[in-house]
Amino acid sequence: MRFSVMLRQLVGGMGISIEIFAVTLLVSLPLGLLICFGRMSKNRLIRMAASAYISIMRGTPLMLQLMVVYFGPYFLFGIRISMGYSLIAVFIGFSINYAAYFAEIYRGGIESMPVGQYEAARILGYSRAQTFIHIILPQVIKRILPSVTNEIITLVKDTSLAFVLAVAEMFTIAKQIASSQTTMMPFVVAAVFYYVFNLLVAVVMTWVEKKLNYYR
Repeated sequence: MRFSVMLRQLVGGMGISIEIFAVTLLVSLPLGLLICFGRMSKNRLIRMAASAYISIMRGTPLMLQLMVVYFGPYFLFGIRISMGYSLIAVFIGFSINYAAYFAEIYRGGIESMPVGQYEAARILGYSRAQTFIHIILPQVIKRILPSVTNEIITLVKDTSLAFVLAVAEMFTIAKQIASSQTTMMPFVVAAVFYYVFNLLVAVVMTWVEKKLNYYR
């Protein structure tokens, strides 16, 4: 196989990897904040449910979760699954998994805020929602950004797990080409792609961190 043909196929697979990455972030970041609120809720049942969810998502392999999301509708409810459901199952599996990690990151950032800030906001007449949105959240984002960056970089590499559901992302295509052509070159090219992608993520997140360090 010519190198240009192999490269074109891997680029197509990289497009699927980027799609998984983007959808996961768009869903898991806000979902993680919602779960964080549940984890910190004064309602015992809500708090226990959120804690159990986080424990299960962080305590079981992502690969297993993907298989449960994919096969669950059939084995639990008898719903027939189509081939097109594979990518949707990947989106769901990745999103609910990463939401649990982001929820704990959010919680750590929120709980690290001094109580005095809440008291000062209450004296100034801010409601609880206004206090969180205008005072607490901007500071929390600054504090948790390094941890979020680590999770995002991990997400880039974890997209390769989509092969479990036969989603043809870049790693799957690299394996297929390497198997048919008996060469390591597809893996080398895939490694370069992953590295460059992660390097871009790191550069962007570093730029965001510098932009948010407006008191330095």
